[in-house]
Amino acid sequence: MTKRQTLDSYESRLNRVADYLYAHLDEDLRPEKLAEIACLSPYHWHRIWTAMRGETLGAAVRRLRLLRAADRLANSNMPMAAIASVAGYGSSDAFARAFKESYGQTPADYRARGSHSAFKAATQAEDRAGFPVVIETIAARRCASIPHIGPYLQIDKAMGQLFTALATQNIMAPNQAMLAVFFDDPDLTSVETLRSAACSPIDKTTILSAPLDETTLRGGLYARLRYTRPYADMKGAYRWLLGVWLPNSGYEPDDAPMFEAYHNSPQQVAPADLITDIHLPLRSP
Repeated sequence: MTKRQTLDSYESRLNRVADYLYAHLDEDLRPEKLAEIACLSPYHWHRIWTAMRGETLGAAVRRLRLLRAADRLANSNMPMAAIASVAGYGSSDAFARAFKESYGQTPADYRARGSHSAFKAATQAEDRAGFPVVIETIAARRCASIPHIGPYLQIDKAMGQLFTALATQNIMAPNQAMLAVFFDDPDLTSVETLRSAACSPIDKTTILSAPLDETTLRGGLYARLRYTRPYADMKGAYRWLLGVWLPNSGYEPDDAPMFEAYHNSPQQVAPADLITDIHLPLRSP
């Protein structure tokens, strides 16, 4: 087996683990079962995962379960005890401690006064000036991409596959940009069939191999809303941008998908410090 074939094999096996992880996040995830899925030695598979993915499995599971919990707190009426249980915590107190350590607020405070509540209040009051929006022209960008089908909050899975593939194919530059394109309206499309893609810009001469696809981000006029808060709260930001800012802006949306640009990642900073630029394509006046 060539070096490239070996790298592709390891990438494929870790992707199988990631797929299983996201599909069974609310269940008991046993290391021996994950080693079996990866077809790797139980003695070594976790160190391989950590080295290639940049975080331990335990850290990844904890981060993803708390992200799902934050989404349920912000966007549902699911009881607190049930959220704690499916997040893998034996008691509400243990869940509250872990959530506050990560998100800086207790679950109750987050549900009542998280950043999603500010956008909700601004939307209800039609506060068109509540959050800064910048109008800018962006050049078209050729990107390497990995498609994702399913909940938009799970785009992290495709992002991990994308950056593993970029590293495997030796085409990842320092400070490689992270972007995501979202093709469907989550209010009209079932969660299981939502289409999106994790993307990263590349130059015109770069040759891509499977599993990488090529996606071109539309060039032209955009409204950019900078969002600094947990990903789980972003639904409110979208609704304010589309439901309050846009109708009062004098602009028309263009027939192209919205995309997000990430200035940092959940592996680097706390959820409250995540910085995301939401881009809405506009027709030129």
